[in-house]
Amino acid sequence: MAALSDAPRNPLPRWQRLGVGYSTALLAATGLVWLVVHYSVGAGVEGALPHPLEPWMLRLHGAAVMASLYFFGAVAPLHVPRGWRLARQRRTGMVMLGGMVLLVVTGYALYYFAPEPLRAPIGNVHAGVGLLLAGVLGWHARRRAR
Repeated sequence: MAALSDAPRNPLPRWQRLGVGYSTALLAATGLVWLVVHYSVGAGVEGALPHPLEPWMLRLHGAAVMASLYFFGAVAPLHVPRGWRLARQRRTGMVMLGGMVLLVVTGYALYYFAPEPLRAPIGNVHAGVGLLLAGVLGWHARRRAR
């Protein structure tokens, strides 16, 4: 059996690798800043009003979502099927694909139609999956680099 480094590779073109990396980093950063501000000094604190950073972080997060969807959409048609055929890193790939679907669904629900009693649980799922997915993407990319 060939070592992992000897197995066929499935690299992304540089522009896709950088696009996925930077858009994911911006998503993670804006999401984390929003969570910290919201739950420390913002509207997530009992009786507090939204902090002025909260809407700006959500705006930047939304812009990063658009970029992220573009780059992940550019990756999907070639990298995903080729990676599946090569049988390399299937688990992290499946976690990322499933996580992206869950993030899109929960993000859409939060933005457009989540009823007030469900906003907190949906938001918790969205935040947890987002943080997990950022870590999984980093793991996936580091394994590729080895």
